[in-house]
Amino acid sequence: MTPNRPSDTYSPMYFLSSLGAGGLSVSFFIWLIFWVPHPGRTVPNFEDIMAVMAGGSTLKQAMIVIAWIGIATFVTLNLKALIWNLSRFNQWKHTEAYAKFMKTNGQSQLMAMPLALAMTVNGLFVTGLAFVPGLWSVVEYLFPLAMATFALIAVLAFRLYGHFIARIKVEGGFNFAANNSFGQILPAFAFAMIGVGLAAPAAMSTSPAIVAISIVLSSFLFITSALIAGIALVLGVRSMLDHGTNAETAPTLMILIPLMTILGITLMRQSHGLGVHFDAHSSPADTFMLLTQFLAVQVLFGLFGFLILNRHSYAKRFIWGRETSVMSYALVCPGVGFAVMTQFFIHKGLVEVGVLDKFSAVYWVLIAVSLASQAAMIALVFTLNRRHFGAPRSVAAVAAE
Repeated sequence: MTPNRPSDTYSPMYFLSSLGAGGLSVSFFIWLIFWVPHPGRTVPNFEDIMAVMAGGSTLKQAMIVIAWIGIATFVTLNLKALIWNLSRFNQWKHTEAYAKFMKTNGQSQLMAMPLALAMTVNGLFVTGLAFVPGLWSVVEYLFPLAMATFALIAVLAFRLYGHFIARIKVEGGFNFAANNSFGQILPAFAFAMIGVGLAAPAAMSTSPAIVAISIVLSSFLFITSALIAGIALVLGVRSMLDHGTNAETAPTLMILIPLMTILGITLMRQSHGLGVHFDAHSSPADTFMLLTQFLAVQVLFGLFGFLILNRHSYAKRFIWGRETSVMSYALVCPGVGFAVMTQFFIHKGLVEVGVLDKFSAVYWVLIAVSLASQAAMIALVFTLNRRHFGAPRSVAAVAAE
């Protein structure tokens, strides 16, 4: 039977539909981090937000309302997509298509599941901070629970990736001709997302023991992610030089953009914990250099990815044209990652070192870059959801390889 919608032909890459929505929910919470005062805490909570709603300017109140709407909307979409994916994945596991899939390079795409799960946990945490009164009074009890949850997701991730590595190391069969993308960096992204969640207590907890455990566990995931990404990057470039790229997998060429954001936030969270609890303080200049270097990588790979996507006429074919590909969802996270990194670069970099005045004209010009990227990804999410999950239309679905 011919599928009525692209999503009727299931692929684990549809977990990216949940991931992108979750990332957008966090991007709205970033507004609150930098525009709502939260003395004595690294992040704002419900009480901080309500204080601004009670006595802040009309502009700040409007910003909070938009942020609330954004967080609520995209967390809802995140959960809806996650539940749909888990249900469909469970059905798909019992099909012949799954058995065939598990003998290809695409087996590593199963890592989109722990990636999406970790994003959802992060999204639910910021949602709690934004909407739940009194959450901060019990947050110390939540940190061990959160770390245990992320640890379970890490176990799932290592099991899935371990099966993939064991198969290709024992049986062989890795297709280098089909590796002409950065798709094999996806596992690194998953481990990094789990790691950034594990690093959150390092930035927020008042318990040195919790902070130390947070730093150790998140460092392990950080190193795992960095090693996988480095190896996959070299192998991907080598295959692209031999075989070129293909249009369907071209969006993965930008996967290093969100990866740099996640790794950068992980390091900043660890640095905060080290400074507060272990007297290993980093200067604003150190943070400025870190963010500058990570942002440089993002811009470089953004230009590279845009060049290849443009050469393939990707947007004309898969965003607005008659063809569809689940890989299009891989475009959401780079835009969100860049928007978030830009916010951190402006506030924790340029403003902190004193080269930019907060709320100056130049400040708002730079903020506009972040907001434009965020707005474009919002539009992209709704466009892709309509094309893949909406009413059947005359499109040619392209299966992810």
